Parts: sequence; structure tokens; C-alpha cells
Amino acid sequence: MLVQHIFNGLMAGWLYILVALGLALILSIVRIVQLAHGEIYMIGAYVVYFFCVKAGLHFATSLCLSVLCVGMLGVVVERIFLRPFRGDVEGTIITTIALILILQTVVVGIAGVSYKDIPSPVHGIVDILGLRLSWERLLTILVSIGLVFALFFFISKTKNGQAMLAVSQNREAASLMGIDVDRVCSLAMFVGCGLAAAAGGLTGAIFDIHPYIGEFALMKGIEVVILGGLGSIGGAVTGGLILGLVDGLVTPLLSAQIAGMIELSLIMVILLLRPTGLFGHA
Repeated sequence: MLVQHIFNGLMAGWLYILVALGLALILSIVRIVQLAHGEIYMIGAYVVYFFCVKAGLHFATSLCLSVLCVGMLGVVVERIFLRPFRGDVEGTIITTIALILILQTVVVGIAGVSYKDIPSPVHGIVDILGLRLSWERLLTILVSIGLVFALFFFISKTKNGQAMLAVSQNREAASLMGIDVDRVCSLAMFVGCGLAAAAGGLTGAIFDIHPYIGEFALMKGIEVVILGGLGSIGGAVTGGLILGLVDGLVTPLLSAQIAGMIELSLIMVILLLRPTGLFGHA
């Protein structure tokens, strides 16, 4: 039973990591706190539901289409709604809060408020060294790990990834070097929203979805970014796994409320000892 709780915690942790990485990319490159990031996650789940259930496509195809569609939605949101408020903190906060309400209302109007179920692409139990683990949760972990490695490769090995890194470190210097900052911001929104959509779609294959699941996802994403530190993939991974394990172990044994209290207490202690987070840069 303990192993099962740990396994469930790891699965949750990797989903938190995907949400947090997208949030951190947008925060460090576009320079906004994307409060509607949870709704992007929610829409990603609903797009998978539409393609998988309504259109009859395979889950893998639906997930890829969701990443592309929601990534493009992120680009549109950045160019139309967020770019005019660049540098205006209050304007950005008001705009993203408005986006939360708009996106929730649109989804409720189209899909209703009832819970939706996305058919899992795999079923059954896999036996690993005597441990019986569900295939769908194991697949979620493997896909999430693959996406994190893909993001690491993209940022560290590609020209566009290096441009994103340069803009995150010094926007003015990057612009003087000939980097198109606006294009990089759009790319960051595409990648960040795509990661959130992937997390939403993977979540929908295990749990029922509804129009308000984004609130929990945003909260966990922010907690992971604060705990792990901004600008570090390793920090996001570490922070996500820590919070996931706390959720996986404490929630079934005690309660979700106590798990939340432990997580927030841990974050406060880390910030007192290291204000930039576990792996953040000053």
C-alpha cells in the first residue's frame, strides 16, 4: 500500500512539473504572472476529450493535437491580450483574471459543468519486481519525463531554445544581439501553454475533468516554481516530486488539508533558508 501511495505521488508530481515548467517559462521570458495558466491546463484536457471522444481519434493523436491547438491559443492570447500590457503589472493581473472568467465561461457554455471522462489509452496492471502498478499511471509518468527531457534538449541544444534562454537572462542585451524578443515571447507562450495542455490531457485520462480543475493546477504550479526556484528545470523537477510525494503519502493517510499545510510550511522554511528556492538564481 505504501508503494502504491508513493507511485501515485510520483505521478502527481510529474504532472505538477509540466504545469510549473510552462508557468516558469512564461514568467521568466514573457515577464508576466499568467494567472490563467490553470485554465489553459483545463482547456488542454477538454480539447483531448473533444478529439478523443467526439471525433473518435486515438488518445495519442488527440494529445498531440491538444498541445498544438492550445499552444497556438497561448500565442494568440499573448499577442492580443498580454503584449499591450507588457511592463504593466496591474494591467496584466486584471487581464489574466478576466481571461480566467472568459475561458471558464466558454467551456461551461460548450461542454457544460458535468464531469467528463477521457478513455484511457491503456488498461491493466504491470508487474515490476513484484510491484503491481497501473499502466495508465505509469504511462503518464513516462510521457511526462519524455516531455521534460524534450524541453531540456530544446532549450540547451537548439537555436530557438538558446534565444529563449538569452531573453530570460537579459532582454535588452538579447535585443541588441539581434534576437526578435516578440517572437521569442510568442514561442515561450506556445511551449508553456503546450506543456500545460499536455498535463491536462494526461490528467483527463486518469481523473474526470470539469471546467474548474484549473484552479488546483495553477496553485500547484506556483508552489512548485516557488519551491524549486525560477529558471531551473532541475528545480521544477525536484519541487514537483517533493510536493507530489507529500500529496501521495499524506492525503490518503491523513487528509488533503494536512498535506497542503505541510507543503506550505515546507515552502516557507525553504524560502527562509534560500529565498530564491532550491535551485533558483539570485
